Amino acid sequence: MTAQADPATPVSRRWSALDTAAGGLALDLGLYAAATVFAAITAATSTLPPHRAWGAVATIGYALATLAATTQLLARRRDPGTPLAGLPARWTVAGLTWAATALLPIVTQSVERAGGRTDRAQEEVIVVEHAGARLAEHGTPYLGPDAIAALPPGEQLLGYTPYQPGMALFGLPRAAVDAWWTDSRVWFAVVTALTLVALVATLRASGGPGAPRRDAAVLRAVQAATVLPVCALTLATGGDDLPVLALCLLALALAAAGRPGRAGLAVGAAGALKLFAWPVAVVLICWAATRRSATRTALGAIGLPVLALIPVLLVDRDALVENVLRFPLGHGLVTSPAQSPFPGHLIAETLPAGRAVAAALLVAAGLAIAVRLLRRPPRTAAATAIICGYGLLAAILLMPSTRFGYLLYPAALLVLAPALALTRPDDRAAFPATAPRDAAGRRTPEG
Repeated sequence: MTAQADPATPVSRRWSALDTAAGGLALDLGLYAAATVFAAITAATSTLPPHRAWGAVATIGYALATLAATTQLLARRRDPGTPLAGLPARWTVAGLTWAATALLPIVTQSVERAGGRTDRAQEEVIVVEHAGARLAEHGTPYLGPDAIAALPPGEQLLGYTPYQPGMALFGLPRAAVDAWWTDSRVWFAVVTALTLVALVATLRASGGPGAPRRDAAVLRAVQAATVLPVCALTLATGGDDLPVLALCLLALALAAAGRPGRAGLAVGAAGALKLFAWPVAVVLICWAATRRSATRTALGAIGLPVLALIPVLLVDRDALVENVLRFPLGHGLVTSPAQSPFPGHLIAETLPAGRAVAAALLVAAGLAIAVRLLRRPPRTAAATAIICGYGLLAAILLMPSTRFGYLLYPAALLVLAPALALTRPDDRAAFPATAPRDAAGRRTPEG
């Protein structure tokens, strides 16, 4: 996944060979074929009605994408230069596949839900929409512990909003109008799509001899954030993680383009939605420090989440603490249902004092990453993405309460790294007026 970021390693060389086989079409075919199987199994075996409904629609979309990729491969064998197998055609297949496997299920389930089906949305959708209604009415998206305790036992879990305050903005449309298009998933998809468009435009703005390889790497990164089944399924049934992921990816793209201030704003917007973006913000600030731009990056990366927290903190501090801290840490009135069988959860459930052991392992992993950042801070956006990807992977595996769907974060971050490594920074952004100069008066990179 980091082929162009570090071409010297055997793993990187193998990934590069796989990624570029048959002009990228071999991996396209493998992705769409595996996704077809995944969607079909989900449709047949999932115990969650929204997931089964997604699988029924997505299986057809992925099967058509598999057929299209097969056709492209055959056309390339007959004529290696055919436009049918070129990068624009691959972009078209990826876009249509995302429309068929994520956007169409969103519209279908939203319309059915508006028509009275109560099994066409995961709890996240309801939680976000309730948070939007509370934000509009009371100025805070959170219920206090007393209000949650007063709910019937079966509804207490839905009384929690374990997100940052900005997430409630996606619930405001439903608070204003009760219609299918005000479903929060629709707005998750809109923001995700717009952010990914900005990501592509940012990465493709740089020229240079490596542009064709970079553009192919950008496509692969977008596939990882859209048509990868864990992403398409998550967006169609719950959706709250995809805008956060897209904003983090955009922040790294802006960093690769030499725009640390804008990178801070992008990751800060993600951090105002969900805590998962905060580790990315920390690593980005460390990257910016090597360019003497830490302050510019931190203003957005830290400032936006703080600005989002201040109003709700003033309205009801205890409600904020109960929802954002106590509940995720397992000290709320009810237990989080996030219990995927990763090592942290298994340790917490099976060993004596398992939760403390899992927490200690998580802290140890965090300290190891912190030492790495202090001793060797990342000097490129690609290295930043790699650290973020592996760091989040370690956290997801070691957290006592986690979800399988969270793997979309490390997957997309690691696949983005090659595209970042091939992006040439804008000279004006990469070499500001205050940058040091060499003996000939030319600007030199900071750090």
